[in-house]
Amino acid sequence: MLSGITIVEFEALGPAPFAGGFLAELGAEVIVIHRADDARSPAAASKSPLDRGKKSIALDLKNVDDVQIALDLACQADALIEGFRPGVMEKLGLCPEVIHAHAPHVVYGRMTGWGQTGPLCKTAGHDLNYIARSGALWYGSGVGQAPVTPPTLLGDIGGGALYLMIGLLAGLLQARRTGQGTVVDAAIVDGSAHMMGLLMSLQATGSLSQQRGNSLLDGPHWCGTYRCSDGAYVTVQCLEPKFYAEFLRLMGLDAGGDYAQQFDPAVWPNLTRDLADRFALQSQAHWIGIFDGTDACVAPVYAPHDAMRDPHIAARGLWHEDQGMIAPAPAPRFSNFNPAPAEIPQRDGDRVQILARLSSGRADVKQT
Repeated sequence: MLSGITIVEFEALGPAPFAGGFLAELGAEVIVIHRADDARSPAAASKSPLDRGKKSIALDLKNVDDVQIALDLACQADALIEGFRPGVMEKLGLCPEVIHAHAPHVVYGRMTGWGQTGPLCKTAGHDLNYIARSGALWYGSGVGQAPVTPPTLLGDIGGGALYLMIGLLAGLLQARRTGQGTVVDAAIVDGSAHMMGLLMSLQATGSLSQQRGNSLLDGPHWCGTYRCSDGAYVTVQCLEPKFYAEFLRLMGLDAGGDYAQQFDPAVWPNLTRDLADRFALQSQAHWIGIFDGTDACVAPVYAPHDAMRDPHIAARGLWHEDQGMIAPAPAPRFSNFNPAPAEIPQRDGDRVQILARLSSGRADVKQT
């Protein structure tokens, strides 16, 4: 899908290499500049699965000659990804102004937690900090419980890597049309807040409360996770009345009384406790045997290793074994493109090829 696109990625942690790996899966050539002083790098002990499908060259960005190589690579690329704190690339002499002075077409992707500007832009932080301050963590659990989310998904990946990718792809389209690149300021705090747009739209219907546990998707008995007798869990989210009716029927519940008041927050706490007691009487397998294949909107909670054995997940090939680890399949899917399995590169393993091509590119520029 992205054949012919070259992206230079500066080694970082978390969302930046995830975005680069995603673009490599889509067919882009991604050259990752690993740190030459890799003894201090968290990735030094083993190859990183996030580098799958990329090419690698190790450079010492404190060395003038290596900085020049990085500059030349960036200027010959279509896009660049960096995930340092604001100011680091400026100190290295590899900031957007320098790159665009030599190559105005380059789309410059900047991945941070707090953004390039603002009072916190140069302070440390991690996934939970960003989504907590942005408001995205607020509805992350039930009433009286500490808000939690699956590690990395909402912040690093959702609000970070995917927003960086969207910005890069939009910038590449603009550059193809106009010849002018752009700077993409992808901040996790921004993206995680933006992802709240769908939930916040419920304000227009009065279905979103500032108080946790009182909103349409935050508190109802028909929207939650329940523990089974074997300690496993099932999820229920039968929002539409026809699906709710199917859920009640399969649970063997009378559709009258409090259960008839599906959208009344006053009955939600008691009905949640009632459902919790009922689900706790049987195993997860028992409940899935009742609900699978129905429109009651009930599904099991699986660990990734267990999800591999689920008939639907297995049929879709969502997970696979790779070098003793399980890894997700590429997504989304295309009718005319199927990402081929890719190897994890050896750090600095593509140096000779990359430098040879770089020299060829320099010669072409001089001739021009």
